[in-house]
Amino acid sequence: MSQPLLPVAILAGGLAARLRPLTEAKPKALIEVAGEPFIAHQLRLLREQAVRDVVVCAGYLGEMIEAVVQDGRRYGVGVRYSYDGPDLLGTAGALKKALPLLGEAFFVLYGDSLLPCRYAPVQDAFLASGHLGLMTVFRNQGQWDASNVEYADGGIANYSKQQRTPAMKHIDYGLGVLRAAALDELTGPGDLAWVYQQLLARDQLAAYEVHERFYEVGSFAGIEETARYVESLR
Repeated sequence: MSQPLLPVAILAGGLAARLRPLTEAKPKALIEVAGEPFIAHQLRLLREQAVRDVVVCAGYLGEMIEAVVQDGRRYGVGVRYSYDGPDLLGTAGALKKALPLLGEAFFVLYGDSLLPCRYAPVQDAFLASGHLGLMTVFRNQGQWDASNVEYADGGIANYSKQQRTPAMKHIDYGLGVLRAAALDELTGPGDLAWVYQQLLARDQLAAYEVHERFYEVGSFAGIEETARYVESLR
């Protein structure tokens, strides 16, 4: 790799309603996994990938995340914060508000995902593509979650979380790369999936296939499985 890794935005602003009562008094990022807040595992993984700059896009109970993580030094990364404000902005809206901290290009990572892939090749593929965005995809075949991507010949033919087709064997892995201009069309709160669909329609969404399965804490079963994975690394 010829240059340092881009900043990483962690989308950690959602209400996590599916995880109540766990998330009634704390955000999903602070759910305990293998004895530590989940975000601690995310940040250590990013450090191992040579990421040095992280921006947490915070919303619901986000001040609690900042109180625990602080500047990220204990995890070996630098962490800054961008807050939604009084109204939740959605995943894309939160990214747009964070652009002054993120700059012209950045990774984006869902706040409930632990993704043990290599980040440098993803960045290299994004830069080589010349596109406004890149989505990592994983051949999931409905095993770990509902597949939502038709991936063929190195590109994305179709992507939808609502209108799934039998040809969808891959899934949005949870790690993307965007240029700031990818968010130009967004004028208010919005979802990252919408941004990806807009980019795909304009032939501005590159793809990169990863082969390491993902872990998530968006469900109670996912929390248990992620804890087992983290403990297996010790």
